[in-house]
Amino acid sequence: MDTSIAGILALDGLTNGAVYALLALATVLVFAVTRVIFIPQGEFVAFGALTLALFQAGKLPGTVWLLLIMAATVVAADLLHGLRQRQPAAKLLRGALRTLALPVAASLLAGWAAPRGLPILAQALLSLLLVTAMGPLVYRLAYESLAEASVLVLLIVSVGVHFALVGLGLLFFGAEGFRNPSFWDARFALGALSISGQTIFIFLASAALIVSLWLFFERSLRGKALRATAVNQLGARLMGISTRSAGRLSFTMAAFIGALSGLLIGPTTTIFYDSGFIIGLKGFVAAVFAGLSSYPLALVGALGVGLIESFGSFWASAFKEVIVFGAILPVLLWRSLRDPHSEEH
Repeated sequence: MDTSIAGILALDGLTNGAVYALLALATVLVFAVTRVIFIPQGEFVAFGALTLALFQAGKLPGTVWLLLIMAATVVAADLLHGLRQRQPAAKLLRGALRTLALPVAASLLAGWAAPRGLPILAQALLSLLLVTAMGPLVYRLAYESLAEASVLVLLIVSVGVHFALVGLGLLFFGAEGFRNPSFWDARFALGALSISGQTIFIFLASAALIVSLWLFFERSLRGKALRATAVNQLGARLMGISTRSAGRLSFTMAAFIGALSGLLIGPTTTIFYDSGFIIGLKGFVAAVFAGLSSYPLALVGALGVGLIESFGSFWASAFKEVIVFGAILPVLLWRSLRDPHSEEH
């Protein structure tokens, strides 16, 4: 291997690592706030890429129907619970309208925009809106009623949600794979390296989102509320912070980050309905490197995962996934020996 090949592999690894970093940050965020190891994070990646692909084809994406079904299910569950609790009809109606407002508005906008061939950036923004709206619905359907359950129970639920979303992805998107066009087709020469505009776009978008997340957590009231919930849920509740709202917000942000990751990675590889699992799992590996607690270490771990994958594919392409996922074993062993064990309360 000469320096030019090493440079190409390093660039490819850092590009993929920038996407894995976003998924790792989302995984750490969701776990810190809700104690949920969110295995279905990758499904948001696939849904984001496939939604944009269907917009590009001039078709109404299946995301619309999935979103409406999820919203209707949440409303039905809330109405049933409200009737059992004998809540006022006006309160139940207001809750139903709040739940349906965004999904219905986004679906109507998608139905209007699908056949009109809008610019790719407009279609990308609409794809982000549709997939992001799923985040709080997934939390309310699968996790909200189990907020006080153990981490093991929440992990089992996450596995079930993953299989459910993969099956729904096959139903609403089909088995066909899609590869989206690049957001920027330019190419730039840097010595022996040829850097594509899409690569630069990935770096810029990832950096912008990471900076935005830092500003959100440091400067905004909601961000500080999420940080407080992540540090101490009981203390946050005593201070008047709604852990239920914090959970919904964390899942909304996770869905947005997953959809954005799908849009970024869509032009670099063919995405199928089940492709998100492997992509999301690599983000999870990076989050484990950070102990599911540190955002800076998650970023470093993600870049490391990208580099391991890139160089592993050069030396042993048939075993690159084994190399990536095998790298987690010494990390788990080191953390097991280093960190004291404690019973969960």
